[in-house]
Amino acid sequence: MTERNMAFIGLGGMGGAMAARLLDREYMLTVYNRSPEKAEPLTAAGARAAGSPSAAVAGLRTVLLSLADEAAVESLLFGEGRIAKSLPRGATVIDTSTVSPDYARDAACRLDAHGLRRVEACVVGNPMHARKGELRVFTAGRPEDSEAVRPVLEALGRQVLHVGAPGTAATLKLSLNLLLGTQLAALAEAVTLGARAGIDREELIDLIGGSGFSSPVMSFRCPAMRDRRYVPASFRLRLMAKDLRLSLGEGRALGAELPVTARALEQFEAAAAAGLGDLDAAAVLALHEGGGDARERAGAS
Repeated sequence: MTERNMAFIGLGGMGGAMAARLLDREYMLTVYNRSPEKAEPLTAAGARAAGSPSAAVAGLRTVLLSLADEAAVESLLFGEGRIAKSLPRGATVIDTSTVSPDYARDAACRLDAHGLRRVEACVVGNPMHARKGELRVFTAGRPEDSEAVRPVLEALGRQVLHVGAPGTAATLKLSLNLLLGTQLAALAEAVTLGARAGIDREELIDLIGGSGFSSPVMSFRCPAMRDRRYVPASFRLRLMAKDLRLSLGEGRALGAELPVTARALEQFEAAAAAGLGDLDAAAVLALHEGGGDARERAGAS
């Protein structure tokens, strides 16, 4: 049976929502985030805040990570955070961070050398889904390790599916985020074309969102684009760019050309360079809209 005492590290939009969900399900969490104020809503709900990663995992056998990128994961596990040396042998690291498949495999091997288990647990959804326990969770690694923490994952997701060896879930997550990024880039261009031709911008976005050409991704983002409401970010634009870069890197490694993804990445990188990186990925539309700088067009200044 899964222990109900856990550490939770990384309290951004998704991480904070997942941690709150686990508290609702009566898990006892010790939480850590580089910006301590993000822990305050959770401590008010009963979590214990730790002052460092090593303090967060002290005496615990399960830790869940929700970090922005593999540099953050590397620092936490093996660098400055050093929790790989702080956890007892046999402990489990549930990593929900989106990283490259190569890094997922490498991290699994290095944690194994420390006597630790790594459950690759890629989550699909947004913070609202996380808060309601409606994520889709895809795991990779040793099946028995994923099965051991299934109760934790089922508290977070309406679907928990083991998909294979280390790196498999990461590849699946990148494939799905590739679809997200290319749809948002195409949506932004469709709105730009119609608006430049004189079609009412708001009516056009509503029409697209309600049309047969839409998708759950588009219908979720269309109101944000229409109202230029890009905060709080369900998925930060700079992380969308990061995931598209990882997708292209994996494509190159596999000999797969991804020209549509490459074009979408150009759009997100340009938007991030224009100061939109911490807004929702839907703010890629502001890159195309005229008047003022991009942040002004996104309603962020």
